[in-house]
Amino acid sequence: MGAADDRELDGPEISDEELLDVADNPAQAAELHRALRTIAKTDSVGPELQQMAREVLSGRIGMKDVVESDRYLSAIGARLGEMRTAAENLSPEERAASEKRAQKLREQAEAEYGPDEPEEWERPRDGR
Repeated sequence: MGAADDRELDGPEISDEELLDVADNPAQAAELHRALRTIAKTDSVGPELQQMAREVLSGRIGMKDVVESDRYLSAIGARLGEMRTAAENLSPEERAASEKRAQKLREQAEAEYGPDEPEEWERPRDGR
């Protein structure tokens, strides 16, 4: 990382295609890539997750390495716990505003990428 701004990568950034080993399709890989960029520059996620995102984006580690790493899984789990606690403590007004923002993001994603396809485990067994 550069001394001037440790949010910057030390070299070229990986491509969406390099995330296809953990993504189901190119659209999902692109979304993961955007999420990693957001995590890399968002202080509120904490330094551990920012470092993980920067390492993946720079190609120093792969996403499969992340999911096999106790260090990063612990950081992800801790952050998810914080998010759950924060969500549980929302006022009814804050919850409604959050749900409205989430719906808007879903609509934007569908407009850009099309509707989500159900996962295999979500599909009825008769193949519909």
